[in-house]
Amino acid sequence: MTSTIQPTVHAAADLAAGEIIATVEVAAPVARVFEALASKDVIAWWVRPGVFNTTEWEGDVRVGGRWHSAGVGRGKPYVLEGEYLEVAAPKTLAHTYQLTGAPFQPTVVRYALEPAGDGTRLTLRHTGFTSAPLCEANRAGWEACFEHLAEMLNSRN
Repeated sequence: MTSTIQPTVHAAADLAAGEIIATVEVAAPVARVFEALASKDVIAWWVRPGVFNTTEWEGDVRVGGRWHSAGVGRGKPYVLEGEYLEVAAPKTLAHTYQLTGAPFQPTVVRYALEPAGDGTRLTLRHTGFTSAPLCEANRAGWEACFEHLAEMLNSRN
């Protein structure tokens, strides 16, 4: 399929509220985008070159199910983990998000997917940050990840 969608990622952090909102439109059906969020496809797009590289992902995608990913961040191994809070395929996915061993509480990531022209608009809301620098670092990470997600999905469709 030839796409007319030119992926543009918008990611903004409200540092005072401790939240991030990011959006991207991709040239893939809603169900395919949902699959990319809730499968080993995460390894292909959850990357910020020079900062972190996800090399493992597994998850039990159901409410109460757990997920975890691992990789290398700034030259050191890391593990992220969480629990699924909402799974309403293919339109909504929400989970907690915690860097294993970090001294702060888990945050919450919520994805909303909706048809947009020939593709899908994906909106992320990541809430619960208590540190402005951490919120901003995650904003930059989501922006890079969504760029990779759009590239991956646009090249496969």
